[in-house]
Parts: sequence; C-alpha cells; structure tokens
Amino acid sequence: MELYALRWPQVQALPRTTPVVFPIAALEQHGHHMPLFTDSLLLAEVMRRVQQTLHGRCLFAPLQWLGNSHHHLDFPGTLSASPRVYLDTLIDLAECFLRHGFTRIAFVNGHGGNSVPMQQATYELRQKLRDRRDVLLVSATYWGLGGQPWQTEPDLQQREMGHACEWETSMMLRIRPELVADSAATGDVPFGVGFSPAYRAWTMPDRSEPGHIGDPRAATAEKGEALFRVFAADVVSHLERVIAWDGKAWDA
Repeated sequence: MELYALRWPQVQALPRTTPVVFPIAALEQHGHHMPLFTDSLLLAEVMRRVQQTLHGRCLFAPLQWLGNSHHHLDFPGTLSASPRVYLDTLIDLAECFLRHGFTRIAFVNGHGGNSVPMQQATYELRQKLRDRRDVLLVSATYWGLGGQPWQTEPDLQQREMGHACEWETSMMLRIRPELVADSAATGDVPFGVGFSPAYRAWTMPDRSEPGHIGDPRAATAEKGEALFRVFAADVVSHLERVIAWDGKAWDA
C-alpha cells in the first residue's frame, strides 16, 4: 500500500501492526558521469520491486529524497540536511505514525551518509518509548542486508558498494541509461583502507577528486539487473521478518 494514494479513513482502518516503511535517500553529486538524483532513483526502483512482492502487507511512505550529504558539499548541486536536522526529521516522521498507534517502523536507506543518523534516530526513539515492549524500530541500508550479487553475476568486479561506481552505474544503466554520461572517460578510484579498522571522518575530496569511488568503466545494464534482483529480494526478506515479528521477542 502506498501512503500517498490513501485517504485518512483507509489508514485509520489498517491494523496497527502493519509495518510503516520509510524509504530514505539523497540528492548529491555522483561524479562526472552520474546524475545528482542517483541514490533516490535507485532506491525508488528497489522499493518498486519490493512493493510488487509485498503488496498490501506494508504501508510505504513516499521516498524522502533529502539526505545527510554534507560530505559532498564541495561539489555543486548537492543538497543536504545537517546531521542533527536530518536525525530529527527522521524522528518526526516516525513519531507521526507512532502517534497514530502504529507499532512497527522500518527505515530503508539508499545513501551511505544516512546510516548513522538513521540508526541514531531509532535509538533515541527507543529510549523515549523504553516502556513500550510492542514497538519495533528498525533501519537497514538496501545493499547491507547480506546479499552477495557477485554469486549470481560473476562478472561483477566490486565486492562492496562504492559511489558512482560499477554497481551504481550498472543499476542506473538498467533503469535510466539516458542520464549516464560516458563512463569510459572516468577511471578507477580505489576504495582504500583509510585508518581501518578505526573510523576516520572524511569529506569526499579526502578520497576522490572527481567525486566517484570505484571503477564505473566496468558497468553494464545486465549487471544492474542482477544487482536490483538481489537487493530487492534482500529488502523483501527483511520486511517479511518485520511482518512476522510476534510483538515481543528480541529475535525475529
């Protein structure tokens, strides 16, 4: 069910255990060859496929395109909410439906910079509702749910999500090829290790002058379809666990 198409009495009639899903993404630079709306377009396609499978079992809010993208602000065109503003926005979105009596809130993320604010938002909400054992607050990034797309598409060179990389460029070639410039003029920007396993705070110019990470030259539409299939299946499995939760257990 898509929230934008419902009338309020229809929402009122839903079981309060219906998971409310908030897809969250971004509008930010994606190198020289990819559109600014890449994260939002890719997540929208993942969620379109998810909704076809879970039709009627979850309530899907419209995709939230504004993300926490301050680390990309050196590149013109990027729009971003600062981390605290973004975190509070996610809290407010969830609290709307908690106020309406819904007890299962799921954020599905399509932009790496949203991960920490998303997790912090659910953490802070849980502390506010610490006496409620019937409330489930979960967050997940679609490429981080355990799928290994190279197992079904062995030509994939990457083993993790980059930025305007082989994976993202392939996915965009699958759905909106007219928005992708010639990636042959790009090059390989290695992922690097930074100070791993420690975390180093960074902005994109610390890691990449052109604005991408990975090697877009290896991208194909066929790889993009394989990636979409894996990632959509991962999100479906994740949301099915939310649907099946018994309302009290720690595990699901």
